[in-house]
Amino acid sequence: MNSDFASAMRRSLALTRAGNPGEATRLILKTLRASGSDQTPVAPEPAAGAQVPPRQRATARVPESAIPDAEIVDTPPPRRRLREVVAGLARKRPPVAPRQKRAQVAPPVPDGARFEHRQYRSAHGGRDYRLYVPAGPAKNIRGVVIMLHGCTQTPEDFAVGTGMNAQADQHGLVVVYPEQTRAENPAQCWNWFRTSDQSAGAGEPAILSGLAETVAQEFGVPPGQVFAAGLSAGGAMAAILGHARPDLFGAVGVHSGLAPGSATDMVSAFAAMRGDPTAAAGPLKVPAIVFHGLADTTVAPVNGRRGAGLPGNAATQSRQVSGRNVHVTAGRNAAGHPVELWEIEGIGHAWSGGAPEGSYTDPSGPDASAEMVRFFRSRMEPRA
Repeated sequence: MNSDFASAMRRSLALTRAGNPGEATRLILKTLRASGSDQTPVAPEPAAGAQVPPRQRATARVPESAIPDAEIVDTPPPRRRLREVVAGLARKRPPVAPRQKRAQVAPPVPDGARFEHRQYRSAHGGRDYRLYVPAGPAKNIRGVVIMLHGCTQTPEDFAVGTGMNAQADQHGLVVVYPEQTRAENPAQCWNWFRTSDQSAGAGEPAILSGLAETVAQEFGVPPGQVFAAGLSAGGAMAAILGHARPDLFGAVGVHSGLAPGSATDMVSAFAAMRGDPTAAAGPLKVPAIVFHGLADTTVAPVNGRRGAGLPGNAATQSRQVSGRNVHVTAGRNAAGHPVELWEIEGIGHAWSGGAPEGSYTDPSGPDASAEMVRFFRSRMEPRA
């Protein structure tokens, strides 16, 4: 990213927050004119296919770091005017905030199962959450899965779309769906891009880890049999949890997310989403299964490969699943942990194999929830 433009964008963002969008506009215009353009230029990214969310928009070579819902497309769509960029800055919309209408749905609850509203509070803060407990005695519970929704989603919507409760019924899992608040993020995104939310002892990682420990203790689940998974911003936060607390999480599932350390603020977040080079925090410290649609125009597919961190000589197997060509690369990352990378042709920014009743799902392709649970179960110890 051009350092002069990045500096100008930070200053313009501060101006819009201070209630001076006119001055912010003049600053951006001055910077763009210096580079020979008063519009957001186009920089096609080599991502396959078309986007799933029902719209097209421009991608920028440099100024896209200012666009609040940065996407990458492989053909140049209509350009976005500067005034739209400034308006987005003024609204302070955070990264990875999809516009798809949120589904107002609730998952089915079989007889004997529970889908409870709960609250968690700690010295670091707290969150409301939904807890799914399958029918049957508590002694049958073998693991805990923390499911982190994407931007604009709710726990209920995410439960419906992923079908993770059905996996819990089959395999003796408790599923926790924390809810991000609008007070913490206007679009209900997990704040994966803030340095204050990227380490074990503070912010959202501390809150979510504390919640996971509390539920695990309630059901007698030992450390290492607690797992985290998520979509988009939730996937990025799941990766952070595994990286920050390898003593607690036995593995993570990252769908359409980014590697820990990919960003330290909003400007670098948009750049990372676009696929620009990033300074990641190193290989994941736990086993991981990573899903990414190769038609994703919200978070560039290269982020899946970066998050997996597999060597170039790792073996890849290709096959067709539910009408989609799927490429599965398996091996060990630089930290020695097993990793699977699932890249799916034709799927955009959506949960692969998800239910159409939920938002940001694609019913075609492999069942990401089933594959994640298979991967998690391979890390479990038999319960005494």
